[in-house]
Amino acid sequence: MVQASDQAAAKMENSLSEEFTAEQLDAVDKIIRRNRGRPGALIPVLKDVQDVTGFLPLPLQKRIAEGLRLSLSEVYGVVTFYSFFRQEPIGRHLIKVCLGTACYVRGNKDLVQNLSRDLDCRIGGTTRDRRFSIEGVRCLGCCGIAPVITVGDDVHREVRAKELPAILEQYK
Repeated sequence: MVQASDQAAAKMENSLSEEFTAEQLDAVDKIIRRNRGRPGALIPVLKDVQDVTGFLPLPLQKRIAEGLRLSLSEVYGVVTFYSFFRQEPIGRHLIKVCLGTACYVRGNKDLVQNLSRDLDCRIGGTTRDRRFSIEGVRCLGCCGIAPVITVGDDVHREVRAKELPAILEQYK
């Protein structure tokens, strides 16, 4: 049984070294060491680690849990509770699609369908090439120019589904 546990640990470590650079993993370890034993350190550690790595896959959560001497379920519970933590890699360009009432009334359903089809990616996902991630948001506060999407910090107003290819082409 111990051997199976060792094999699982080795597999997790391999997946981390395939996903992240040695420099990123060193930075993660420094963040953990700096915060070990500090009460209430989990959320700041998760935030700092995500800033370094971009997301928090399960093997990285396990590394954090072990380093902070917490249970994996405690770390996982915090990661899955707060929406700003990501367990999947994020694309170079984050597309936010407004799902609010004004955008819905003005045609965001077609935007969502075309965006998902054109990028072969659902809301909440990332394209295979990690060029884009798509996130649905309740409101972007741009009701007067609905329907709205943002790509990074760029706001695209009164977007029609047929305009999506030209908009996306701007982001390499």
